[in-house]
Amino acid sequence: MRKSNWLLLVFGLVLTVFLAACSGGDDTSSDGGEGTEDSAPEQVLNILESAQIPTMDSAQATDAVAFQFLGETMEGLYRLDENAQPIPAIAAGEPEISEDGTEWTIQLRDDAVWSNGEPVVAADFVFAWRRAVDPQTGSEYGPFMMNGVLKNAEAVNKGEVPVEELGVEAVSDTELKITLEKPVPYFHSLLTFGTYLPLNEAFVTEKGEDYALNSDNLLYNGPFKLTEWDPTGENPEQWTLVKNADYWDAESVKLEKINVSVVKETSTAVNLYNTDEVDRAGLSAEYVEKYAGSEDYKSLPEPTLFYLKLNQSNEALANQNIRKAIAMSIGKQDLVDVILANGSIPATGAVPKDFTTHPETGEDFREINGDLITEDKEAAKDFWAKGLEELGVDSVELGYLGGDSDVALEMDAYIKDQLEENLEGLTVEVVSVPFEERISRNEKGEYDIQNSGWGPDYLDPNTWLEMWTSTSPYMTNNYNNEEYDSLIAEANNELLTDPVKRYENFLEAEKVLMEDAAIAPLYQRSRAYLWRPSVKGVIFNPMGADFTYKHAYIEE
Repeated sequence: MRKSNWLLLVFGLVLTVFLAACSGGDDTSSDGGEGTEDSAPEQVLNILESAQIPTMDSAQATDAVAFQFLGETMEGLYRLDENAQPIPAIAAGEPEISEDGTEWTIQLRDDAVWSNGEPVVAADFVFAWRRAVDPQTGSEYGPFMMNGVLKNAEAVNKGEVPVEELGVEAVSDTELKITLEKPVPYFHSLLTFGTYLPLNEAFVTEKGEDYALNSDNLLYNGPFKLTEWDPTGENPEQWTLVKNADYWDAESVKLEKINVSVVKETSTAVNLYNTDEVDRAGLSAEYVEKYAGSEDYKSLPEPTLFYLKLNQSNEALANQNIRKAIAMSIGKQDLVDVILANGSIPATGAVPKDFTTHPETGEDFREINGDLITEDKEAAKDFWAKGLEELGVDSVELGYLGGDSDVALEMDAYIKDQLEENLEGLTVEVVSVPFEERISRNEKGEYDIQNSGWGPDYLDPNTWLEMWTSTSPYMTNNYNNEEYDSLIAEANNELLTDPVKRYENFLEAEKVLMEDAAIAPLYQRSRAYLWRPSVKGVIFNPMGADFTYKHAYIEE
């Protein structure tokens, strides 16, 4: 659906990304010509992350950082190519699909092995998927990604039937049979996602509660292996990826090592870049102004939305007029132009621009529905006054859960000022916490307002809209609208074979969501970077892991 847009983006990426130091290497140059050992560039990247890896357990992962490094060290049935299309990975080819679309038979390649030498077999997928929906596991994404998709997933997760009745079966070591609850238009792209990765049952069982706590308690079947990762050790903010020599497609992997460090301060990141210690640095507004136009500057647009989650367990936020006032009182254009200044654009709905198109007209989702929530400070004041009158109060105090990076601190301070300045009688108390703690508080619903973001899990409008249904595991802000739930349920059941009506249900559902101001859209993200111009073959993904380094290589 977005092939052309992503192809242009990836084409730009393969022209410019990272550079690593030049010393040692193969006896031929990277372009295939004659070369010497001294002239070949070292195949090493040094990059930064803004947060630690919260988990490397595919059943427990819920965030971009975890899925990034699961995507580099693990391999599922399929992975995304440079056009954001699923291509075979552990699968030996394309699936056989029954006429009614509910039975998928997939043959597995016979040369894939785990990093302990054991073969990757169909039973590894059966074990991992059962574990993800088993209520004893307590996975958030297992039910979110599998309920209503795999046969009996919801019943298994509720404890109504045993895990053995989940719709996945190992017919043999190299044949996997999947039974769906119903035809799922986006299932092929789902199979590229981290929750659907395999696990070696014997290894996970042997490690028990220690599984995935550090790199010594992990097993890999992907392009790289994770080393030196220990969240409770002396260096929790540094880890390394090394090439996995046992990977079935190891000859396609050119990078020997990727060193990763956590740095939250933009000034530190830029300094590390300028002293050649790292090969990528994210930029905040002040640095965008300084470096825009240089050959190292890159701005990458994404189908990632940021918004305020408004927890309706709070009496004030349960009031629709209060929520509308909050959603309309923030200067979003100044937010993206001044605070971010990285190419991000204001968000006016719950589905991003340039993500999906109408199956009949080809028109972009965002163009069809238009701007549903925009900045309107006068209207916001009117809604605020009505809300206060309905509550019978003249002031409101709300907590605000934000991040602890430089950009997050600046942005959250701006949003606090906007809310307090434009909504008389509102006091906002900002609490800035590390990424892992924010995830934990979100899952427990421990917030009034939360600055949150979402990137797609698969290529369908449902990935943006189903999460706001009252039964969604992501629904921690206590929104409940029967009409909205009905529209989404109908789109994912009765209308599965009618793509036009299904798409129109999604359009209508977004209008309901925004009329309720269930969330307050902020911006659609672009990210500005300093990138070394000498690394080729990096793929930027619209879902799952942000980047794929499998085919990346350093050019002299």
